[in-house]
Amino acid sequence: MIGAAWGAEGTPVYWRAAMRILLSCGETSGDLYAGELVRELRLRQPGIEVFGLGGDRLAAQGADLLAHVKDLAVVGLLEVVSHLRSLRRVFDRVLSEVDRQRPDVAVLIDYPDFNLRLARHLRRRGVRIVYYVSPQVWAWRRGRLDTIRKTVDHMLVIFPFEEALYREAGVPVTFVGHPLVDLVHPPADKRGFMQGLGLDAERPVVALLPGSRPKEIAHNLPPLAGAVEKLAGERPELQFLLALAPSVSFRVVADALGSLPVHIVANQTQGVLASGTVSVVASGTATVEAALLGAPMVVVYRLAPLTYLLGRRLVKVPYFAMANLIAGERVVPEVIQRELTPERVAAEVRSLLDAPARREVMRAGLAEVRRKLGQPGASGRAAAMVLGVAQRS
Repeated sequence: MIGAAWGAEGTPVYWRAAMRILLSCGETSGDLYAGELVRELRLRQPGIEVFGLGGDRLAAQGADLLAHVKDLAVVGLLEVVSHLRSLRRVFDRVLSEVDRQRPDVAVLIDYPDFNLRLARHLRRRGVRIVYYVSPQVWAWRRGRLDTIRKTVDHMLVIFPFEEALYREAGVPVTFVGHPLVDLVHPPADKRGFMQGLGLDAERPVVALLPGSRPKEIAHNLPPLAGAVEKLAGERPELQFLLALAPSVSFRVVADALGSLPVHIVANQTQGVLASGTVSVVASGTATVEAALLGAPMVVVYRLAPLTYLLGRRLVKVPYFAMANLIAGERVVPEVIQRELTPERVAAEVRSLLDAPARREVMRAGLAEVRRKLGQPGASGRAAAMVLGVAQRS
């Protein structure tokens, strides 16, 4: 921003105030990407000011949070309706802050129901907009492309197949690669990781990732717990690890598991995935982490029945799992909605446990997925693009 004041002799004195950036994300994965983006922005512009919506990772980079992702993340069409009043209050607060101190650029990360509406209001105020992490317009609600074309200055996409879609729609777009390529690494000492949890590094492990939102836990965890009960009864050599997302209550998960032999591990998702002989992963960002780690997996997901019925009529893609979408073929099995039963999950896990050759074929497919996600440095490339848009005259 350019500021001005009058000097002692009546001449104007100009200065450049710190660059100010609005950043809006409403989910745990978006907060991860936002934190990395701001870290890279500060390497290039140490004095920037950041405010908006995010979580602990964005706050750790010095951002002023107007609301936290734990209060924003909502799954499903119907679930959003019950949160409209609180989301409206957050929306109004963001616009009030934008009006109080105009940002040089707004960076909107995924979270499309909220962020695309915000984009329209920001455009009316003349705020430049970078959209980082595309809404899934390639899967459903393609009509959003029109809103994006009218409001967004530049779209930064993290999946390779998205770039052509936006270019054909007339939206300025850059494929920057996936930020998780830099962030996902197996533990340096897998044996030490297992021993630190009091587990036997020589025995097989079933890793469980039921989701990062309370609603996902409510829908996904019961059938996973049922599968654990079956598998533990059949195969006492198995060990079970559950990766607990930061936004999920330990007590809720522990109560749902009861006396089942499951070790709940907080804030170590990659260690859990890397340790799993087989992983059962809720569809979402965690499946990309699993793919990057080459972790053989079964992808699961369940929504409220009416939400699924409404959404399934609109979704136009052949797969749910991101690894399968990127690969363009079924690399990992998908157990979705009515199919998500303890019996089916247990059967899929048994199939992979008993077939080392099948796990190797899956790892080869996941290696190709990793290749398609681009080179390291996605957050740095995104930061450079954001600053370029902010500094346009």
